[in-house]
Amino acid sequence: MNLIDLKIFACVARQPSLGAAALELHLTPSAISKALRRLEGDLDTVLFDRSAKQLSLNASGQRMLDFARNMLSMADQAKADVRGDDASISCRVAGPAILLWRHAEQLAQAMAAYPAADMHLLSMYEEDALAALAIGEASHALVTSEVLHGRTAHWSADWASISLGMLRLQLLAGRQHPLLANTVGQQEQSFTSAQVLVHDFVSPARSLFCGKQRGKHSDGWRDDEFPRRIAYWIDDLQLLLAMVRSGKALAYLPDFALDDAGLVRLEVTDCGFQCVEEVHLVWNTRNAAQWQQKVGRVLAERA
Repeated sequence: MNLIDLKIFACVARQPSLGAAALELHLTPSAISKALRRLEGDLDTVLFDRSAKQLSLNASGQRMLDFARNMLSMADQAKADVRGDDASISCRVAGPAILLWRHAEQLAQAMAAYPAADMHLLSMYEEDALAALAIGEASHALVTSEVLHGRTAHWSADWASISLGMLRLQLLAGRQHPLLANTVGQQEQSFTSAQVLVHDFVSPARSLFCGKQRGKHSDGWRDDEFPRRIAYWIDDLQLLLAMVRSGKALAYLPDFALDDAGLVRLEVTDCGFQCVEEVHLVWNTRNAAQWQQKVGRVLAERA
């Protein structure tokens, strides 16, 4: 039994098909099939139920998958800890696109101490990010406190988390918006709710964090107190931002969106609520390498 065969086995178990695993591993399907047969020969056990079109793990394969992930994790930990800053590390961070956007620069800075490392940002909703962490597809997950404190079905006692600070949502407009026709250069303007609510809004139909279909409640705006007209429904974050920049609609978005010079914060003077989310970085402490813990510490210091 060797680590290469275990890595191939874990990839095939995660991917929907042998072809997809071959593309990820840059191997031929034939090479992958030989590796799986070799592993089954070493174990003297069949790990997959095979049909003409796909492979599916059997009960023995499911048990072996847990062992394989632990062995691969321990091997990665050993290489990373022994080689130190020269280790060839693959940092895979899973989370909603909006949180990856917020923390991508900090993650890159935290990994700068490892010049041989590479970083993968895996865009997926919070539950999926924790599921990716659970199966070893991700080294870290970015989630909000709502999911963290809810201790979802994917939560493990082996996991640790650290707060990366608060994320506040703000009402934003593009500089071409009619409300800003007579303003120049300012990054913040004040209006009453009556002035704001006559204009169109753009909103995701799903929460940008958990991906749940929430309609008017998806972005955190209190439509029960300040009903608005949502003229555009866009789940893609970049398309939503483009709509706001164009001046065609207002949006309720995280405060860090103001790093975009084309956006202006609108203070609604008679609006007393604010939607706030706390962001956490989560990782698996079981077999965790030193670099994984260091990334968490560096991000927390810079939060």
